[in-house]
Amino acid sequence: TIPSFWMCIIFIYYLIATLLPIDKIIGRIYPIFGATLLFMALGILCILLTGDYIIPEFTSFTNMKIDAEKFPIIPTLFITIACGAISGFHATQSPLMARCITNEKQGRPVFFGAMIAESLIALIWAAIAMAFFGGVEALQQNLAEHNNNAGWVVDLIANTTLGRIGATLALLGVVAAPISSGDTAFRSARLIVADFLKIEQKSILKRLIICIPLFIGGFIITQLNFAVIWRYFAWTNQTLSVITLWAITVYLLKNGKNIYISLIPALVMTYVCSSYFFIGAEMLATSFTLGNIIACIITLVILGIFIKVARTNR
Repeated sequence: TIPSFWMCIIFIYYLIATLLPIDKIIGRIYPIFGATLLFMALGILCILLTGDYIIPEFTSFTNMKIDAEKFPIIPTLFITIACGAISGFHATQSPLMARCITNEKQGRPVFFGAMIAESLIALIWAAIAMAFFGGVEALQQNLAEHNNNAGWVVDLIANTTLGRIGATLALLGVVAAPISSGDTAFRSARLIVADFLKIEQKSILKRLIICIPLFIGGFIITQLNFAVIWRYFAWTNQTLSVITLWAITVYLLKNGKNIYISLIPALVMTYVCSSYFFIGAEMLATSFTLGNIIACIITLVILGIFIKVARTNR
């Protein structure tokens, strides 16, 4: 079938991107991915502004999910927006992308610029999704009727608004995002495992020893319900960001820097990840009140440990 064919193509690309040096394929193909992503966003934005669409106004924090009781806004909203705000996964990609720039001064426009661009693209798609279906309620209803398949929404909107050629480029731009996440994920995983097990990575054979189990695990994941897998990934992603934020806070403390720029988000995300672990429908699914109480206790305990360590170091 066509989906199976493209899945094979993507897996072959992942294998090559994971094995070869980053500047051989990832660094060369990313500009193409970036161009399609920007074309898609600009095309959708022009349609949105010139077409007969009305973007719903933000009027309240009411949870518009069909089964809202299973997905409370806090912490679900923070877990859902896994890559745009605070992303642990981007922390694994940043060292790889840093090897593709020629000057440290390029770091700010490359990394800050990418995050801002990603946020704008997300806003454009959020706006067209709501406007295309005539409101948030209609969007949620259509998603529920199609098993919450966001790909179906992207395909329908792109083909309806941009035509066949434009839709192809738009879909390629949308697909580029998860593909670029996947290749760097496999590559990061290979390097982490190699470092942990102390396996040199100069020979292709040693790389394959690590890559083959990783790809077997990746293939198994593709057979599972993506909607559920994505929420597990999102929670793991944000949990990684929590660990990174606390590590940064300790680093700033030891070097006499301003710790609050990382301490405050570390506390917020500690509470978010803890509460989602207890409240999330696919996690422990406890009551909202109990989950929040436990999350607050965990956050306060970790803060107390940090304060004690800080006083000891001083």
